[in-house]
Amino acid sequence: MEDQLPARYRRRFEAEQANRQAVWRVLIDAWFSRYLDVSAALDLGCGWGAFVNQIDVPTRYGIDLNPEAKRHVAPDVELISQPASQRWPLPDGSLDLVFTSNFLEHLASREDIAATLSEAFRCLRRDGRMVCLGPNIRYAHGAYWDFFDHLIPLTERSLVEALELTGFEPELVVARFLPFTTVGKRAPRPVLMRAYLRFPPAWRVLGRQFLVVVRKPATDPEGPGE
Repeated sequence: MEDQLPARYRRRFEAEQANRQAVWRVLIDAWFSRYLDVSAALDLGCGWGAFVNQIDVPTRYGIDLNPEAKRHVAPDVELISQPASQRWPLPDGSLDLVFTSNFLEHLASREDIAATLSEAFRCLRRDGRMVCLGPNIRYAHGAYWDFFDHLIPLTERSLVEALELTGFEPELVVARFLPFTTVGKRAPRPVLMRAYLRFPPAWRVLGRQFLVVVRKPATDPEGPGE
């Protein structure tokens, strides 16, 4: 599967890269900017950098196995080219934010997801956040499997359970947030995207992706936070 990663990514996104950049620009400005007043952020499964390239954060990291990622991420983004389930080459408590979008469902096993979440927990400072966006199989139904490399079905509840078992505390859990996918579709107009994000009742009709935001506790049973 890893050998096919560049081809899969080009097939899905190459013709739509400009649209993806524009969509993420609006998503960042209109929604995710609230989490970006930080010093160090990591984009888990960063792909070609649609998110991490466009955030105004002093220290930016990306993790991705796609060998073509290095040609697309910004020069000042430190790219970590390794499986996300392996130990990240970052010190404990060195990140303020871990962001991931449409990535965890591509991992090979639940054990890989658990190991990845554990690395996020280790590398986040006390009170740091992890923001997770992904397709919710409860609402995507059979379309979830339209992507050959979707391996692990997730809902907001199963992900929250995995995050809590890792040690995180939930801050925001939205079962239906964004539509399922923009692959093969015309990019929505920015004004419509902004209106959608400001009107949660629309999420309950069109939303097929969950949004889960968790925090690493400020203290632990062994002593005060950092």
